Amino acid sequence: MNKTTTQLHSVQNITSAFAIEALKAAFNEAQRIGINISVAVVDLSLNLVAFSRGDGATPHSAETSRRKANTAASTGKATGWMEKELAQTLPMASGNILTNIPGGVPLRFSGVLGGGLGIAGGTIEQDNAVAQATLVAIGADTI
Repeated sequence: MNKTTTQLHSVQNITSAFAIEALKAAFNEAQRIGINISVAVVDLSLNLVAFSRGDGATPHSAETSRRKANTAASTGKATGWMEKELAQTLPMASGNILTNIPGGVPLRFSGVLGGGLGIAGGTIEQDNAVAQATLVAIGADTI
């Protein structure tokens, strides 16, 4: 057996072209429901692949959207699932790059995790609704 096949593994990350499609879908849904949002898409290494702060979105929504995307990509779960104690300590333990605020979803395609999507700017219910609608619009696995 080749030594590199036992010591390395491959990772499938979302492409930049598809991340841009996710941004477009998220902004379309946000416009439909009348909110101003920021959208972040990260890969499995939590590298920012695509981001946009929409016109009128609050300044802090930019960072919040990224933290939601990071958490969804890192855990493979939609944000909002953590118990209170973990939800408070995880941001501190991770240097504040993760959050439990709803509106982050993993980007899975046919069961394969490829990154995370974070929506911020509306209420947590609105952010979550935009995230879910974006998954449907881009053909990702829904939660």
